[in-house]
Amino acid sequence: MTDDSIRSQRTRTLITEDLLLVLFQPDSGTVAGENTLFYVLAAGVLTDLAQHGHATATDAGIRGTLIHAAGEPPEDELLRPMWDYISQKPRGVQTVLAASGPTLREPVLDRLVEQGHLHRQKRRVLGLFPSTALVDGGSGRRAELVANMRAVLVDAAVPSEHIAALTALVSASGSLPVLHREIPWSGATATRAKSLEQGDWAADAAAAAVTRTMIAVVANSLIVSAVAANR
Repeated sequence: MTDDSIRSQRTRTLITEDLLLVLFQPDSGTVAGENTLFYVLAAGVLTDLAQHGHATATDAGIRGTLIHAAGEPPEDELLRPMWDYISQKPRGVQTVLAASGPTLREPVLDRLVEQGHLHRQKRRVLGLFPSTALVDGGSGRRAELVANMRAVLVDAAVPSEHIAALTALVSASGSLPVLHREIPWSGATATRAKSLEQGDWAADAAAAAVTRTMIAVVANSLIVSAVAANR
């Protein structure tokens, strides 16, 4: 791999980063779906690995779906730990999400702050106790992503692979209705989102087919995870 390709891989915007950015709620400074966020971010990493040729999924019959490492290890340090984990042996998707998710929130937030999409603002609670709040960094990235998602879900625009995967993961996380003020929630919106969760979008490239398969796998797993977490 050349120095230029390594640099490109490291600076490429990850679905995982955009996923957390979209789930961030500027009005409240909170992140939607915090109780299952670690599963969601892990699903984003797994999708990033699939999109860039580092992971595949296979049907193992009664053993369920297994995740395999593929290709060379990713240079991106956010993706490498999961690749290392699945490179040891094929593992079930639920196992991968549970093992990889808990450590992702802070490093992904750090990246969004470094990139200028979010900002950590120091405040005092009751004028006494120091705290740190998240605020929109003013880059316009979140607004652009949400606008693209709205075009797909409301106006039936054909999504890019990146936007299709991002929208499917937000939907599978159960947090899409939280974006109602920006993406009107309706039966038609829900139907379109569910079709994206199952990998139903136009893309001809072989790499996109792998991503579509992975999205369908992790979307189903996120639903299971959310139900278990909310019991």
